[in-house]
Amino acid sequence: MDASRRRALRRVASVPVLVCAALLLAACTAGPAAPAKQAPASRAAAPLTAGDLQSQYMKVIKAVLPSVVQIQASRGLGSGVVYDDRGHIVTNAHVVGSEKTFKVTTAHNEEPLTARLVYSYPEQDLAVIKLDKVPTGLKAAVFGDSDKVAVGQIVLAMGSPLGLSSSVTQGIVSATGRTVSEGGSDGGTGATIANMVQTSAAINPGNSGGALVDLDGRVIGIPTLAAADPDLGGGAAPGIGFAIPASMVKTVAGQIVEKGKVVDSGRAALGITARTVVDENYRPAGAAVVTVTNGGAADKAGLRPGDVITKLGDTPVTTTTALSEALAADRPGQRTSVTFERGGAEKTAEVTLGEQ
Repeated sequence: MDASRRRALRRVASVPVLVCAALLLAACTAGPAAPAKQAPASRAAAPLTAGDLQSQYMKVIKAVLPSVVQIQASRGLGSGVVYDDRGHIVTNAHVVGSEKTFKVTTAHNEEPLTARLVYSYPEQDLAVIKLDKVPTGLKAAVFGDSDKVAVGQIVLAMGSPLGLSSSVTQGIVSATGRTVSEGGSDGGTGATIANMVQTSAAINPGNSGGALVDLDGRVIGIPTLAAADPDLGGGAAPGIGFAIPASMVKTVAGQIVEKGKVVDSGRAALGITARTVVDENYRPAGAAVVTVTNGGAADKAGLRPGDVITKLGDTPVTTTTALSEALAADRPGQRTSVTFERGGAEKTAEVTLGEQ
């Protein structure tokens, strides 16, 4: 999220996900042996005290914060996470925008370092930049398995909110499997992102591209945006932020580092451009096909410009955002149905989804 202001969420859809719970247990210390009595077969682990938890916070912060950097572009500030020891840094696409060069401040360097864009992938709101010169002591973050993230898990958000570098906020994982569509203004990419991690840890302008970390010191997500409350005039909805899951970050950043671009997005596509249409009461009524890619999924299914898509599978489609969210829940190669209107008549076609 750029430093100018938060971007509004257009729509949030919940997708239930099964996850594994993890318990943090303090080490148990046995007392002196009693020769006359048999030791119990098992002993319950001692619960964490406030002091134990504080010590764990401080340990994680000390370990991870050096891997979180501040990124300065000409139009604002954002954050990034050191991806490897070669100077690659992963951040949000909306942080880098259309720029190619950046100033990066690391934990151990007061003077900004120069970095250049490797590749930006706005469809997932991720990008990788690379330091021109790798400083001594640059430490890569450890990325966790976001599929094992559990609701209620304690997390820390690290970044540079409002330009305050090396800031840390604390919260929990509020939900997993959220599909979120970003706003496209104020530097936003307008991306629809699936399986996001919802957190109560405060996310403010400048946190974008930073790290959402568990108490084992593993990055489980990249904080990307905070919800906006229309009843507050578009101001922040307290305690509702979203992070791109670490598994997707590793998939996208890994391809960029290795190939210089994203070669396998894993995101389904119809192979069309579309616009939202409204009914006689000016209510959103579907996604009108504007262009069809030759040989794409929609082309093979018989769709053509002018058709108005109203449903993908069993999911109603009233806007182009709704269509993007429906596609985000599917996979390339998946067969589904597309319902559309043509000349006042409703039609249904089977389609094998392509890849974005």
